[in-house]
Amino acid sequence: MTAFSTLNALPDAQLANLNELGYLAMTPVQAAALPAILEGRDLRVQAKTGSGKTAAFGIGLLQHLDASRFQTQSLVLCPTRELADQVAGELRRLARFLPNTKILTLCGGQPFGAQRDSLQHAPHIIVATPGRLVDHLQKGTVSLEALQTLVMDEADRMLDMGFSDAIDEIIRFAPASRQTLLFSATWPEAIAAMSGRVQKNPQTVETDTVDELPAIEQQFYEVSQQGKIPLLQKLLSKYQPASCVIFCNTKKDCQAVCDALNAAGQSALALHGDLEQRDRDQTLVRFANGSARVLVATDVAARGLDIKSLEMVVNFELAWDPEVHVHRIGRTARAGNSGLALSLCAPEEAQRANILSEMLQLTLNWVSAPGAVSLVPLNAEMATLCIDGGKKAKMRPGDVLGALTGDIGLDGAEIGKITVHPAHVYVAVRQSVAQKAWKGLQNGKIKGKTCRVRLLK
Repeated sequence: MTAFSTLNALPDAQLANLNELGYLAMTPVQAAALPAILEGRDLRVQAKTGSGKTAAFGIGLLQHLDASRFQTQSLVLCPTRELADQVAGELRRLARFLPNTKILTLCGGQPFGAQRDSLQHAPHIIVATPGRLVDHLQKGTVSLEALQTLVMDEADRMLDMGFSDAIDEIIRFAPASRQTLLFSATWPEAIAAMSGRVQKNPQTVETDTVDELPAIEQQFYEVSQQGKIPLLQKLLSKYQPASCVIFCNTKKDCQAVCDALNAAGQSALALHGDLEQRDRDQTLVRFANGSARVLVATDVAARGLDIKSLEMVVNFELAWDPEVHVHRIGRTARAGNSGLALSLCAPEEAQRANILSEMLQLTLNWVSAPGAVSLVPLNAEMATLCIDGGKKAKMRPGDVLGALTGDIGLDGAEIGKITVHPAHVYVAVRQSVAQKAWKGLQNGKIKGKTCRVRLLK
């Protein structure tokens, strides 16, 4: 356990803020990476989501920031809007010790004009998806002339999503003297090649190699391709997980599995690249706040999921890459918790299973399919209300909580997570009071204004 105070470069105000945020000791990736980041060195880090990497690069780039200079000094590239929002939120918490720090997200699916207006006064830090940032750079609405630190987060997924050319274009606008930090959960050849193009003598940190398996019970089931969905339904009924992510390799399979589960009364949500941004937002919120227990997702879509406790992961198909398999199952063993990972393997996937066994030096635990199991619906404890308003209407969680507990008379224990987005507020309430909360908000007011409210289903 290494304290942040051992990093002599951090000011007292930053250490006090870290303490308030509950950062009492560095995670392995923070302890390994922060000294080099604070020295200004280039770094390439292999680390998974949930390892503390956002705080590692966030603490470092804030240390190099001059808030009195109204120029963009740091840039964080992320593969998806969801991850960009998550990273920006964490950076804002870390920057509380540094007054007047402007952090801006630039992502697709949001109005370009509003972003252009926000850029009239340059932000100190930009968190962006590559495609939208290229649009701004080419139109001259963003300048990287003063850039000191470039962070590429989830670099492997950015390449998987076809952002290689966009990243090269961004580098063309960036000064050669910058510090470049590259974070990736896996380390394929394409990432090594990218590192060679964009970094100078980077130091390498590996805190999450494939042989570091978390405390997870793994079960493998041999089943025909046609038998996978019936087996999946049995396993969900048998284990009744409070929260479960089912991984598919393609968008088509993702939607097909989700539709089959819903048709059988086992409520599930799908998350893949074909969804509109609003639908993606609502799906992520509903799963994270406990108003859905099963999420069927592709690997790319599931990156950046901010789920604190996940009981079970199911590989509907084995991943092609053993490191992706480790990344998938690692979602169910965060912060020292144990977890359960089930993998459904058709005969044509046998070679992938053999490669997985060899690379992980693991004897796979093959389990017989359960016998007769009555299909049991996985009913969620919470429901989600969507309230029009959000940050643009200056709504805060406390405003919604006050309306629900004061005017409508709900008990605080009946209200779950409240998430404020730019144009909406999502609030989780217990299923038993969902109708009461919905009708009460429809007939009442928040901050003195009548609001449109929907009960998401």
